[in-house]
Amino acid sequence: MKNITVLDTNVILRFLLNDHPAHFQRSQAFMADVISGHITVYIPDSVLAECVYVLSKVYKVPKSKTCEVLTELVSYAGISYINREILLHSLQLFEAHNVDVVDAIVYATAKQQDWEVFSFDQDMKKFS
Repeated sequence: MKNITVLDTNVILRFLLNDHPAHFQRSQAFMADVISGHITVYIPDSVLAECVYVLSKVYKVPKSKTCEVLTELVSYAGISYINREILLHSLQLFEAHNVDVVDAIVYATAKQQDWEVFSFDQDMKKFS
């Protein structure tokens, strides 16, 4: 089995934002291997949610641009197939509906697994 590295939010943000020169260089070199598929990484759902939050709330990146850059990143050859489809579907739902990204992740996870969602959150109705 291939070794998989779990990718943290700060590496993704430094790579996307180039706001810390030393961290950007290291993340860029690492991500070049992810892009080519030489390194396989797993992005936890929580990391995706944190990236969305930081990009949109802290850096004021528009929702459509946030979804665009994260969709591209999640599509890199070295992103683990384990949850790639959930992450991509979550970003599509988040962009298309006026919902929190965590709600989109919950819904996308349930749909991929053919599970039900139990929630009191009214935003779940927006996916029907």
